[in-house]
Amino acid sequence: MAGGVNDSSDASPNAALAPGLYIVATPIGNLNDITLRAIDVLTRCDGVACEDTRVTGKLMRHLGLSKPLWRYNDHAEERDRARLIESMATRAVALVSDAGTPLISDPGYRLVNAARDAGIEIQTIPGPCAAIAAMTLAGLPSDRFLFAGFLPVKEKARADMLAELGEIDATLVFYESAGRLGRTLAAIDAGLPGRRVGVARELTKMHEECRVDTPAALIAHYDAKPPKGEIVLLVEPPHETEASEADVDALLCAALETDKPSQAAAKVARATGADRKALYARAMELRR
Repeated sequence: MAGGVNDSSDASPNAALAPGLYIVATPIGNLNDITLRAIDVLTRCDGVACEDTRVTGKLMRHLGLSKPLWRYNDHAEERDRARLIESMATRAVALVSDAGTPLISDPGYRLVNAARDAGIEIQTIPGPCAAIAAMTLAGLPSDRFLFAGFLPVKEKARADMLAELGEIDATLVFYESAGRLGRTLAAIDAGLPGRRVGVARELTKMHEECRVDTPAALIAHYDAKPPKGEIVLLVEPPHETEASEADVDALLCAALETDKPSQAAAKVARATGADRKALYARAMELRR
């Protein structure tokens, strides 16, 4: 926190907030998930910077509040940011995203940095976050996890990122759109074979769902029942147990159906931790 904004918990509901920037987490689905502190800040602030005034307007109406809403997103110009910073010198400005915690794969970090550079008081009001909610549902190892936002759209860039992150001993967490889910699951199956994957969607809403299975099984399920809504993908860490020779051969044989021996060896090395050169030699034997 830059400086120290006074604790507002004991303040009168009608008292004005101290000037500054208030980073406010909002619900990711169920509007009743908003915190009492977030309601207090939105009630007493002078205005709200938001991604989409229509989305935030719906939340404000649900809370019975009416405040100036200022559009601010990743495409905002420098002058828009400068105007908000100027306002914060004398007014309390709340920053929200369309859903969840601002800055977590959402706009805002440039505004926070600019506010800090300008000596503006900054306070965070924590609350819902889709990545954390999905971690609690999936039941995958949660002692270490890495949030990586959205995977690249292009096939090679996506494969390269999965190969890089797949070596990390942690559960991987991504955001994804429903339309790209099948392609992303196929890329995980190809690049990180043998890993279980969690698909969490419609979090906190009526049709909340979290399925944990192999990528192939998930692809079959969602081909039959195309998904809707926002999605969080979770990929389990590399397996700690050493694969048996039979398991390694099975993985190599499966990979050799579509890949060259060198590619198959690299893929199985990532999945099992086995030596890549030894796997390549074994792949050549199996191919013969």
